[in-house]
Amino acid sequence: MSNRRDSTTWRPGVALPRPEGARAPRPDILDNPDSARVARVAGLARRHARDKYERFLVEGPRGVGEAVRHAAAHVHDLYLTPEAADRHADILARARAAGLYTHTVTPRVMAAMSADAQGVLAVVATTALAAGPQPQEDGAGAGEGLAERLAGARLVAVLAEAQDPGNAGTIIRTADAAGADAVVLVRGSVDATNPKVVRSTAGSLFHLPVLTGAGLGEVLEALDDAGLAILAADGSGPVGLFDADELLARPCAWLFGNEARGLAPEALERAEAVVSVPVLGAAESLNVAAAAAVCLYASVRAQR
Repeated sequence: MSNRRDSTTWRPGVALPRPEGARAPRPDILDNPDSARVARVAGLARRHARDKYERFLVEGPRGVGEAVRHAAAHVHDLYLTPEAADRHADILARARAAGLYTHTVTPRVMAAMSADAQGVLAVVATTALAAGPQPQEDGAGAGEGLAERLAGARLVAVLAEAQDPGNAGTIIRTADAAGADAVVLVRGSVDATNPKVVRSTAGSLFHLPVLTGAGLGEVLEALDDAGLAILAADGSGPVGLFDADELLARPCAWLFGNEARGLAPEALERAEAVVSVPVLGAAESLNVAAAAAVCLYASVRAQR
């Protein structure tokens, strides 16, 4: 099944037309796992291809459903196996109502495009990352306008050189659940469109701005300009989280560091406070995603 024209040729930076009215006739099911289209879609698992085409994969019914619901203007193609089309008829109906290209594919074709799609796969433009500044060559100008995008925010999560895609995706999902206004991935962090990051967000990638491409110095300046208190989460911080309610009640940005090295000295020096999460049991420390959840929800409680 397919409505709208064949979109095999991707033209980076050019939006696809969204014709109104009648749909195109339904062609045969896509059944050739060796076709150029399938290879191009599968290639989006690689960073180089995502950067070249400015597209990324969203795998599985939950993520695809949220992309169609909240970011339909950025969805270029939707692929479903016949079984998935029946099981997730709501996603297909919403996609058709939005005028999206939809394609039925055999299970073999789906497996060739993605091993984690559960029968439902979408190709989405990187502009879906919530109008944030996107990575540019050498990061030139990536921080421009960041303060304006953060204006009025009360809670922001900043990932400084986070490398684990599962942690990054979980923090984006947690920030969404906590009602944060944005997530910022400092340049040098894992790519926000990495398939594992996207899967780990469970659709939250399409619910709040995920801003990328700016260096640490640019991000810190933008947070200052936006009037946000900068709080660094660090296991050896002198300020205990349970004693920081006055700080947490203010509009703030939490800095979370690299899983192994923590935060850079520049981040710790520029922070208004370095805050530690109390470890009351025998555990040596908290995983960064778990620590982020505790910190973000502590701010939510203090700001209520």
